[in-house]
Amino acid sequence: MAPLKFCANLSWLFTELPDFSQRMFAAAAAGFEAVEAAWLYDSDLLELQRAKEAAGVEVVLINTPPGDVQSGEAGLAAVPGRQVDFRRGLDLAVKYANGLGCKRIHLMAGRVPVGSHRGDVAQEMEGVFVQNLKYAADILLKNGITGFIEPINTRVTDPIYFLDSPHQAVAILEKVGKPNIRLQMDVFHWQIMDGNLTQNLHKFFPLIGHIQIAQVPGRNEPNSAGELNYSYLFSTLEKLGYQGYIGCEYKPLGSTEDGLGWLKDYWTINKQ
Repeated sequence: MAPLKFCANLSWLFTELPDFSQRMFAAAAAGFEAVEAAWLYDSDLLELQRAKEAAGVEVVLINTPPGDVQSGEAGLAAVPGRQVDFRRGLDLAVKYANGLGCKRIHLMAGRVPVGSHRGDVAQEMEGVFVQNLKYAADILLKNGITGFIEPINTRVTDPIYFLDSPHQAVAILEKVGKPNIRLQMDVFHWQIMDGNLTQNLHKFFPLIGHIQIAQVPGRNEPNSAGELNYSYLFSTLEKLGYQGYIGCEYKPLGSTEDGLGWLKDYWTINKQ
């Protein structure tokens, strides 16, 4: 069995450093060969390119822009009336992805609009989401990029996020019907919303192209106190033959470097 591949999420790790370029160097120094990030768009693309090359890391995933953060937006792909803005954001994401050699983009669904009830707008939002994903699939295909949708839990993290369960995500992927739009599994969110991780991993494995990890409930290091047995989950992924990346998207309890013992042990055992 091939060892698992891990990447540092620079929106969560190495935040002791002020900018993404510095975090790339820190990730490389800690042993990471790959990084991911949510929103890099406040950073100069040329500066990021230079840092990536100098640090010798691969950028493996970025998110589409969130929209108007000040008004509470967190993605636009499923938000009615924001289709034009979603497409502009997609163009920007593709520009950054191409500039950084990144082959994966998380197409953020977004939140139920303020003042609306989920049940009243769910059908409309799903329709917008499906159409936007079909549009994105064609754009991404031309650029050799895979798009991902990620369920985010509505019990703890974001009560009004539209896409909140793997079952909902899979139903939407079936309606989209594009092989380059796949499922992003954040274990933290899946555990909170549905549990049943072993069966869900097996059931949805053919659709999963990217994974992110954190302990539940604190969203800290995988080996911190909590509900999840990551040694078992890693072993399950190895047996399934998972070949994608696993993003370390968690809040370090102390410094990032001090909290990487679990990963260095994995690398040592697997001689990576």
